[in-house]
Amino acid sequence: MPSGWQQTFRNRMSDFEKGHITAKNTISVSIKIRVTSGCFHREHSPQAYRLIDNYLTTIKDKAVFAFEEHESGPEILIYVALTTAAISLAKSVIDLIVSILKARSEGIKKGDNPQAPIELIVRRIQKDGEFKEETILRINHQDTIDAKLIDKQLEQAISDLIKEKNKKG
Repeated sequence: MPSGWQQTFRNRMSDFEKGHITAKNTISVSIKIRVTSGCFHREHSPQAYRLIDNYLTTIKDKAVFAFEEHESGPEILIYVALTTAAISLAKSVIDLIVSILKARSEGIKKGDNPQAPIELIVRRIQKDGEFKEETILRINHQDTIDAKLIDKQLEQAISDLIKEKNKKG
């Protein structure tokens, strides 16, 4: 039996799929930016969210993702085509993730209180209903944000989820 937050996650992913999944060969994936301790939301990180909000207004192709706010940090829901070739995430998704990570660091410099590291996590519900989650990076607020590394790590983690999904059918 899934825990309360896993059921909430399952419902959120289902709602996202109803609104976005149109082809048979696509899967939905959550990219979560989660604090290791404390909170990362508007109330405790107003400087960071001001930057995030500003960035969100500049994105022209908002149809490729959904942005969700949570007390533990933002989440980006995307869908990915299932292919045998290497996957490629939309530039807008990578840029959004990088912007969120940079906003967190800038927000702390400008007075946002929570300073715990954040983790970049890829997760989804497999066809058999099993919950899968992989933490791919742990980032301190003073770390340099490397967009190419983030892109590479995300693509590898999502590719691994796709391979696992294909094994199970």
